[in-house]
Amino acid sequence: MTRWRARIGLRTRLVLAFLLVAAVSAGTTATLTYRKARTAILEQAQDTAVSSFRDRVSDMGIPLPVEPKSLQEQLRQLARQGKPHPWVVFAEYGSVRVSSGTSPVSTVITPQLRRAALASPRSGSFQRVEKHGDPWLTVAVPTVFRTGKTVRPTGLVLYAVMPLTDEEANVRAMVTAARDGALPGLAVAFIPALLAARSVLRPVRDLRKASQSMGRGRLDTRIQVKGSDELADLARTFNESAVALERSVGELQDAEARARRFASDVSHELRTPLAGMLAVTEVLDEDAARLAPDTAAAVRLISAETGKLAVLVEDLMEISRFDAGAAELNTDEVDVAQTIRKTLTSRHWTDPDEIVTDLPDGIRARLDPRRFDVVVANLVGNALRHGAAPVVVRLRLEPGRLVAEVADSGPGIRPEALPHIFDRFYKADSARTRSEGSGLGLAITQENVRLHGGTIRAANGPQGGAVFTVEIPLTGGEVSE
Repeated sequence: MTRWRARIGLRTRLVLAFLLVAAVSAGTTATLTYRKARTAILEQAQDTAVSSFRDRVSDMGIPLPVEPKSLQEQLRQLARQGKPHPWVVFAEYGSVRVSSGTSPVSTVITPQLRRAALASPRSGSFQRVEKHGDPWLTVAVPTVFRTGKTVRPTGLVLYAVMPLTDEEANVRAMVTAARDGALPGLAVAFIPALLAARSVLRPVRDLRKASQSMGRGRLDTRIQVKGSDELADLARTFNESAVALERSVGELQDAEARARRFASDVSHELRTPLAGMLAVTEVLDEDAARLAPDTAAAVRLISAETGKLAVLVEDLMEISRFDAGAAELNTDEVDVAQTIRKTLTSRHWTDPDEIVTDLPDGIRARLDPRRFDVVVANLVGNALRHGAAPVVVRLRLEPGRLVAEVADSGPGIRPEALPHIFDRFYKADSARTRSEGSGLGLAITQENVRLHGGTIRAANGPQGGAVFTVEIPLTGGEVSE
């Protein structure tokens, strides 16, 4: 049933429901009308025939004992006076059977009618029967003789048999007329059904279009409210919700913009004093060996923390540029393997016990060397800090894309941490051997990969350890062997 509803639209269902109601109403009306009309037609014919036959029988004088020829002539006269149609009159008197015609109408007379006639000698009885598919009305009236106030049956019973074929034909004509009129009626009902469905579905379509528009980010979308029915109430509710949503989103956007400006402004303001602090700490580091041990340890701690603060400020400024859409991509065609080696060498990550490389030569691609250097440095540095050696750096070429992979030999990433591993300031401390850094490195890495039009994903390797895979589409690079 659910699949059937899914295949048939709401408009079709509304039209079908309207037509179904119209068909049921027309059928019910036609049935009731047919039953009333049929009863009226048959009862009118029946009452006329029964009353007329009783009157004629009471006016007849039939001498007893019965003389068949004389009785047959009287029956013929009685039959000619039949109303509303000519009768066939049949008489029974003991073993004597006399009929006004030659048709075997005695077979239409049922035993029930005979018993009812003998039980009601004053009024007689009647019955509608169907024989061989034809309807008949049979009336039985006993003849009586009166002695004072006493009425006694003579034993002679007269039966009038009248066909009801004309009445039945009229009834069938009514059924045909009702049937023939129902189809045009349903066809005519189809037009108001379409109009009704359209009037009902118009607000629904407007609501759907408005929802789609809001889904595309146009929060100022509103629905024109018409009328005061339930659909109009729904449209008003939608508009009120849209106003509240637009207000909330606007407030959130303003708050987000203020937060971004704050982070950017703070980062810019910190750069100058940090530059001075870094210069001072460099001088202090050079003289730390000549200082007292406690003083030297404090100097080195200040120098290290100042360096971390400088890195954090640079990361915040980089994030601010991404948020503001000011980050630019300056691409150049480079040898990817050579670029990765330069990144490792410049950071002194050359110990074969810590870094294992699988970098086939000849893979060239258009990349931003500075941003790709940040990607590789962040992933390898993250693996060395939070994972375990050896760290494997692989490079391979797949159809239409460049794939770089960094895998460590640590405990891996907790499953609950995987969906948030690239979130800003997120740290999966318990999943690593140590927890250092600001939590912005992987977020910056993801933004740089996206700027290249690529993707990055994190997973756990089959033998343990975290595996970060970078895929960048090749837009202008080529492979030379």
